[in-house]
Amino acid sequence: MHYSLCDMIADIVQNAVESCADHISLECIQEQKWLSVFINDNGVGMTEEELKAAGNPFNTNGHKHPYRKINLGIPFLYQTAEQTHSYCSIESEKGQGTAVIVKFNLTDIDIPPAGSFSDLFHCVLIFDGDYDMDIHRKNTVSGLEYRLNRKELRSALGGNLNSADSLILLKKYIEFLETEMR
Repeated sequence: MHYSLCDMIADIVQNAVESCADHISLECIQEQKWLSVFINDNGVGMTEEELKAAGNPFNTNGHKHPYRKINLGIPFLYQTAEQTHSYCSIESEKGQGTAVIVKFNLTDIDIPPAGSFSDLFHCVLIFDGDYDMDIHRKNTVSGLEYRLNRKELRSALGGNLNSADSLILLKKYIEFLETEMR
């Protein structure tokens, strides 16, 4: 089960990575009452039937995780949106990729905690795979924003985001950016 909104976002980004996308964009815009999240990938995409089936927790194609009998990421996202007066839309086209738009209603009493954006961004940037990722984080209340690019970060850290030194530096850098957002 997801503990925070950031956990849900990480799960959807992991879907994008596992869809063979070579480019993923993640945008998180925080307003006073809303957190808007936009995730776009150019992965394998889904047909209309596959997208509908993805919303069913007891339907899994068995390709990605052959031993799993349930699929909870997208169903939890839909359920959270429905129960918290939030909004969720997923559009996908086979061979073209997928776009996920979620507007979380931060004023609803049942909304899970936002979680840690620094942990979210650190996590999604180090998922295994050969993909590029653009992250845009904006806080309209403070008026501050920043952008991260996975290829640029890899280059700055010597080409490997998963070495111990790179993991520590990346984590500290993202934590610094998030601290500045407040």
